[in-house]
Amino acid sequence: MSDQETLNVYAGAARQYADGFAKPTDTCHDLDLDAFVAALPESAHVLDLGCGPGHWAARLRDRDLTVSASDASPEMVALAREDFGVEAQIASFEDLDEVAAYDGVWANFSLLHAPRRAFPDHLARVHKALKPRGMFHIGMKLGESEGRDKLGRFYAYYGEDELIGLLEQAGFTTLSSRRGNGQGLAGDVEPFVVILAHA
Repeated sequence: MSDQETLNVYAGAARQYADGFAKPTDTCHDLDLDAFVAALPESAHVLDLGCGPGHWAARLRDRDLTVSASDASPEMVALAREDFGVEAQIASFEDLDEVAAYDGVWANFSLLHAPRRAFPDHLARVHKALKPRGMFHIGMKLGESEGRDKLGRFYAYYGEDELIGLLEQAGFTTLSSRRGNGQGLAGDVEPFVVILAHA
C-alpha cells in the first residue's frame, strides 16, 4: 500500500481500527486461520503482508510459527509492536523481494489497496517469496472496479473467478475459496472472498 491518501486515513484512524478489528472476539476469519496453519509445515516461517495493527501476526506467532510482518503504515506498525509485541517492519508491497523465504504468506485484506495495474506484480512477488508449494492466504473485497471509499481509502475490487485467474497466471494453484460479508472501518457491509492457494 503506497497511496498517500490511504496512508493518511490509516494514520488518523489507526487506534480506532485496532480497537474495532483487533480484538480476540473478532472471530470472522478463525476458520481461515485454521486452514492456513493446518496447511503449513511444523515450525513454519510465515509473512503477514500488510499486517495492520498486528493481531493476525500475533495469533500466527501464538501457533508456534516464526512470523515476519510488514505494513506501509508507520502508525499500524507502531501498534503492532506496542499492543502485540510484533516486531513489524514499515514496508510497501513493492519492497517484498525475498526469494523462497517463506512457508506461507498471509495477506488478509491488505492487497485490496493495490491498484489493478500493480496487482499482477504483487502476486508475482508473493509467489517468488514463497518456498515451493508454500501457502498463500488472500482476502479481497468483491466487485469490478477501483476507487475510494467514503473515508478516502483506495480500493481495487475483483470478481472471484477473475481473482482465481490472476492467481493462476502468477503460478498459484487455488485450493479453496469462500465468500462472506463483512463490515469495515467505513461502516459499510460489503461482500468478500477468501482464497487459499499454494505456489
